[in-house]
Amino acid sequence: TLAPVTPSFDAITAADIARAEIAPMTQPDAEEVGGWAYPGVYAFYDYGADPDDLAEILDADRRAGLYFGVRLEGYGLIGFVQTWPVGEDGSVEIGLGLRPECAGHGLGVAFVELLCDWLITRVRLRPMTITLRVATFNARAITVYERAGFRAVETEQFTRKGATVQLLRMRRPVQ
Repeated sequence: TLAPVTPSFDAITAADIARAEIAPMTQPDAEEVGGWAYPGVYAFYDYGADPDDLAEILDADRRAGLYFGVRLEGYGLIGFVQTWPVGEDGSVEIGLGLRPECAGHGLGVAFVELLCDWLITRVRLRPMTITLRVATFNARAITVYERAGFRAVETEQFTRKGATVQLLRMRRPVQ
């Protein structure tokens, strides 16, 4: 018998990201994301590191309408986006994650732009603002978000498992 072929995520290009499809997150997707492990300080983003986060993403009822998987033909799940309901001020907050094997390979801007374009077509409110939060130690992601049109607005404190992390709130206006 032949062993299953595991795709080489290193072969994905920024141009490939435009072909990715975004759809409601399935249970297998949620389980896969729950097992993702980021290296070093980026482990802060591991769903498996926080029982509450893991329980949320694994619960189909809590996940419904809020979590979406990003799939690329030939590679499967390459990322996800979490959305919150539109705020009274016309803002939509997102959380996102790129598969650990895809991070750090120049795909971030294309991935964030794909998510923003998708969100803009879903939310027809204008003007609107897309917001997100990122740990201030994550200079790599902050640079990606700036290149995708986001600007820093404010910082706030976030505590998880007894550790306090400073988060940067960023916004991207949509006309």
